[in-house]
Amino acid sequence: MKALVIQGGFGLDNLAVTDHPDPVPGPGQVVVRVRAASLNYRDLMIAKGQYNPRMPLPRVLGSDGAGEVAAVGAGVTRWAVGDRVAGCFFQNWAGGPVTEAATKGALGGDRDGMIAELALLEEGGLVPVPGGLTFEEAATLPCAAVTAWHALTAGGCGPGKTVLLLGTGGVSVFALQLAKAMGARALITSGSDAKLARALELGADAGTNYKADPDWDKWVRSQTGGEGVDLVVEVGGAGTLERSARAARVGGFVALIGVLAGGGGFNPMGVLMRSLTLRGIFVGSRAMFEDLNRLIAGEGLKPVIDRTFPLAEAPEAMRYLESGSHFGKVVVNVE
Repeated sequence: MKALVIQGGFGLDNLAVTDHPDPVPGPGQVVVRVRAASLNYRDLMIAKGQYNPRMPLPRVLGSDGAGEVAAVGAGVTRWAVGDRVAGCFFQNWAGGPVTEAATKGALGGDRDGMIAELALLEEGGLVPVPGGLTFEEAATLPCAAVTAWHALTAGGCGPGKTVLLLGTGGVSVFALQLAKAMGARALITSGSDAKLARALELGADAGTNYKADPDWDKWVRSQTGGEGVDLVVEVGGAGTLERSARAARVGGFVALIGVLAGGGGFNPMGVLMRSLTLRGIFVGSRAMFEDLNRLIAGEGLKPVIDRTFPLAEAPEAMRYLESGSHFGKVVVNVE
């Protein structure tokens, strides 16, 4: 089979679409014929050796993908050949609280991933593709959408709540769509006026350009009568966390997801003085994915796909993701 593989050392120059052995399902395992995969910032970090510099190589990249069951191993009862499925980011986290064991087996990191013609998954590491979604749309869900759903539900998102979203990458755009579907008010930041305009078209209630308005935390407070938002979906990390804390109301919730903004140390005084809940959100379980899919199907939500690349151009897709030009998700068509 063909697959996007990092081999011979870390760095984007060591990415290649190459031949890789076809997987064979063991007991309790499923082989999926992947039709589409999508990219996440994590994939860039893995390829560059920033995520786990001790990760064994070669490794098939990609945590996100959707396709059809091609073969099942002994004892598999949940799936049959031909079923339309999407893989779960964590193959071992079926539900319940997160544990050390649950966070092992992540696709495209701990084990080979989904940017390949065939992928080997666990029987319990799959969910049905929601009706009405294409494979390309379904492939965007496992990491970014589940992460956004986990953050919003953990932070009590719903009617009467105000949510702050940073940027217009995959997680933030999903969080915008989901927050509006859940009845919340959504504020959003971006470094691009064009992207802000698209976010407003998607339902954002207000937005600001953080390049033109570097004190965006003050803008957030002005939008909330001086109180601050109930929930921040924080994808920047140390570079934005202090402003996010200032943008949250007393007793608010900050869902820490990403490290996109880089930056140095973080002063925790704002978290302390505002009695904030600061919680790390590391994707989510299969049960969360299933709950998310019920909302997607019920609301008829459509993931936002910025651009689709063929598998042969998957390395170029990674460089496009690195450029930060995208709005929503970057997809690789494997068919």
